[in-house]
Amino acid sequence: MKFAIQKENILEELQLLQGIVEKRNTMPILANILIHASKNKIELTGTDLEVGLKTHFEGQVEEDGAITVSGKKIFEIVKSLPNGKMITFNERKDLMMEVTSGESEFKVLCLAKEDYPQVPEPKFEKNIVFPVDVFKEMIERVYFAIAQEQRYYLNGALMLIKNKSLELVSTDGHRLSYTAKGLEGLSLAEEIRVIVAKKTLGEVRKFADGDVEFDLDENNLFFKVGNRILISRIIESKFPNFEAVIPKDNPNAVGLPRQEFTDAIRRVSLLSAERSRGIKFYLEKGTLRLFSSNPEIGEARDRLDIDYIGPDIEIGFNSQYILDYLTTVGSEKIRLELKDENSAALMRPETDENIKSLYVLMPMKI
Repeated sequence: MKFAIQKENILEELQLLQGIVEKRNTMPILANILIHASKNKIELTGTDLEVGLKTHFEGQVEEDGAITVSGKKIFEIVKSLPNGKMITFNERKDLMMEVTSGESEFKVLCLAKEDYPQVPEPKFEKNIVFPVDVFKEMIERVYFAIAQEQRYYLNGALMLIKNKSLELVSTDGHRLSYTAKGLEGLSLAEEIRVIVAKKTLGEVRKFADGDVEFDLDENNLFFKVGNRILISRIIESKFPNFEAVIPKDNPNAVGLPRQEFTDAIRRVSLLSAERSRGIKFYLEKGTLRLFSSNPEIGEARDRLDIDYIGPDIEIGFNSQYILDYLTTVGSEKIRLELKDENSAALMRPETDENIKSLYVLMPMKI
């Protein structure tokens, strides 16, 4: 295999593959990327057996072939070379890859392509297409609430593709984030309900805007944007019944200016207990008082004037959980809906946004 390509045409693709290739070296070949060159087309593939990425671009292919090489090292080499230069990749007979550009020359040890794991191939026959920018914005609304724990079905977000709508839901057992967007272009005879791994959603966030074409088989999900295809194993499990978690009867509601509310929580949380990050809310007629204390540091108080005429409520929350949500919504006012000090709170933008958003938060004892 031998091909030449300009630095800028390969660097971005190698950069994307850094998030995919295995860094723990449980299998040495998973730290490698597969390079395949033929008919003036170069294809790069990386996988950790759970998430994979395939990308291709044009280049000057002198000799067809395929080899696997360290994803990290080949990226560092290409990145170090001068901008605007042509780089030549040449596979030698001794499982060595020569990389040359100008007076710079590198020789990198490779592994045989036969040892590289098979990456599933999509068909893209379902004609499911939606805008990447909308999908990325929806991911931002749920990403922070995805768990990282032994209950692996919580280590991703539930994706619901319905006729004319797309929904994402995430929960870690303490909070739940739901977002939905109506999309006239989606036409499905049957609802698709799958759990998408957190790593996969993180990689989608790196894609350039455009349209994402979606497909799936029995075991894998496929997201195609331009010349890139992201492959993800489906998390095989049953996602919690999120519809039952969203409160339907929280009668005590108050509208809060998002920025002022965010700033007040940030200030009061400075002296909250480091482990729990807990702050106490005192909701009274016309006033929201915030309080935190830490026996080793001190205590903090703040107060917001609000339009509230319901009963007095004293309730505690993890301040970081609230900030996670407030920093992802664009609405100037947030609606906080409560039932009592022991029931889940519901937060949502007070004005309808382009993308629907609901956030359920369990209270905590402080």
